[in-house]
Amino acid sequence: MSEKMTVLAVDDTPENLHVLMELLKDDYAILAAKDGEKGLKLAQTKNPDIILLDVMMPGMDGYEVIEKLKSDECTRDIPVIFVTALSEADDESKGLAMGAIDYITKPFNPAIVKARLKNHLALREAARLRDDVERIMMHDLKSPLTAVIGLPQLLLMEEGLDEMHRRMLRNIEDAGYTLLSMVNMSTSIFKMERGTYEFSPESMDLAAVVRKVFFGIEDTASMRNINLVLEIDGIEAGPDQQFIIMGENLLCYSMLANLISNALDACPAGGRILVRLNRLDDSVKIDVCNQGEVPEKVRGCFFSKYATAGKSKGTGLGTYSARLIAQAHGGDITLACGNGEVEVSVTIPQ
Repeated sequence: MSEKMTVLAVDDTPENLHVLMELLKDDYAILAAKDGEKGLKLAQTKNPDIILLDVMMPGMDGYEVIEKLKSDECTRDIPVIFVTALSEADDESKGLAMGAIDYITKPFNPAIVKARLKNHLALREAARLRDDVERIMMHDLKSPLTAVIGLPQLLLMEEGLDEMHRRMLRNIEDAGYTLLSMVNMSTSIFKMERGTYEFSPESMDLAAVVRKVFFGIEDTASMRNINLVLEIDGIEAGPDQQFIIMGENLLCYSMLANLISNALDACPAGGRILVRLNRLDDSVKIDVCNQGEVPEKVRGCFFSKYATAGKSKGTGLGTYSARLIAQAHGGDITLACGNGEVEVSVTIPQ
């Protein structure tokens, strides 16, 4: 027999708590609190599956309780349904804006209370299952990808390989890095959105990352006669010149791959994509420049989620994830347009 899911009911009126407990006791394990302070402590210590929260309570009211719940990493994901006698639209809007998922009005309609609890708990369980499947899938994908990346590197160390075979091995390695970046980013972006990502910088060569991205797009750029240029501190970089920073290699690869791919999509044939790496006093600045224009309607939301224009298959997630990665590094990202050139700049503290 499966364990019952837990419902926390918070209400300063004992009669309301009694009604809810009698209504739900056969289907759920019930926790009850007569004020906001006790309800908050129970949520933090018992981790219920859902909370029925009265709005109008003396002392800490429902709005203050949900504000504290959503600011605590341990309780922010617990769904909250407000229970209230209020019917004004403004009250509902305020609660929903603060993170409540639904409203139930007093006096209680037993069928509505049960149906809404069942539906929201089913959605929560489905989200948990999705997250578990995704974590397992991501873990299992990393092992074969390690071989996809590592074996070409070993083979490239062998002497006697002609340039065609070396290029094929580098293509396999590059595809492996791209897939690994996608695997990592699918979970990392979610954590960045929620402010729970743990940044782990290490010494890395940012110039090598740019060259790896260039290598992945050079065939497309060549077909369109687009020149790919890397500058370091104002001078065109040599083939082995390094630019060492403290950062996360895969995150930087994903960020630059998105920004440079966007630049390639927007750059006219015969144009140029310029990546500038500059060391400032206490930071580094990365500029990705291309000849082209950004439509006026998306300039103000260029780094927003799902913002896109002019690309039939665009998702609007590339620049959004680039912004999150820049912020995860403690930096920021900006857009500048003018005189037929687009410049996206990332600043990362060092």
